[in-house]
Amino acid sequence: MKKCSFCGSTTDERYVDGPNGVFICSECIRICYLSITRNKSRKMGYEDLNRLLSELDSLTGLKTLKSEILTLINQIKIAKTREEHGLSAVSTSNHLVFMGNPGTGKTTVARILAEIYCALGVLSKGHLVETDRSGLVAGYVGQTAIKTRDIADKAMGGILFIDEAYSLSEEEKNSFGKEAIDTLLKIMEDKREDFIVIVAGYPDEMKKFLKSNPGLESRFNNFINFEDYSASELYEIFVGMCKKHKYVFETAAMEPLAQYFADLYERKNRDANYANARDVRNFFEKTLKRQSNRLAPFSNNLTSEELVTITKEDLFSDI
Repeated sequence: MKKCSFCGSTTDERYVDGPNGVFICSECIRICYLSITRNKSRKMGYEDLNRLLSELDSLTGLKTLKSEILTLINQIKIAKTREEHGLSAVSTSNHLVFMGNPGTGKTTVARILAEIYCALGVLSKGHLVETDRSGLVAGYVGQTAIKTRDIADKAMGGILFIDEAYSLSEEEKNSFGKEAIDTLLKIMEDKREDFIVIVAGYPDEMKKFLKSNPGLESRFNNFINFEDYSASELYEIFVGMCKKHKYVFETAAMEPLAQYFADLYERKNRDANYANARDVRNFFEKTLKRQSNRLAPFSNNLTSEELVTITKEDLFSDI
């Protein structure tokens, strides 16, 4: 048995033998690594923080969400300032619940947030690992825990984003789902220094999910609501997609385009398949297909202006 020269614990695992009989155990190596990476993030990260906040602010809509995230960031800043002044740190959870309908930007915001937390020194890597029930649950007893631990390992130093997390607690699937939840809760407790979990899904289902296990309610106390986009915001998203790829509209297309998104928003309360920005993306891709069909017969004689112009026909004709 070796005794660690730093913490004094004994271990059979030999990780580092230094000069003059110095021995460093695996746990002290882990703590040193986190300290080094976080200090590096602290020195470099604030240079990127404004860029990331600008990227977040540039997202269409989501006004309430942006304010809530800014509050989380301010809490972290003040906690670190307290530490620098020798004041005790208040233990808080960084795990989050994202509640909202499909296509409201949950994954995009999670990616930006992972980078922000890295810039603030909360996470050492700042990457995002996305998964859902199928990525956590296996078909045989005992394998779910292994599968869950494997994907959590990939997310260490970053954020594990679990979409439609409520499916883990649905009654007809509860056996293996419960195993995944129990395994995840233990990892969240053991690795809370450099690991964040975001669970996401429909608002009502997520509320039921959190009530399904007392451990979930105690781990998650940061809630971010993603509201549906308004008609004008849907229009803005579509126009933004077109501008990104240098497309322009003929004048006759503008008014019908605005009306289309007004109608789409009005239909959302009657259509279970409504998907916010995903519907806009689908409409954009169909528009490009219609434009391609219109231009294809003249492909040998097209000007740059014709290639980037979207007409009313491109928006609404049958493919």
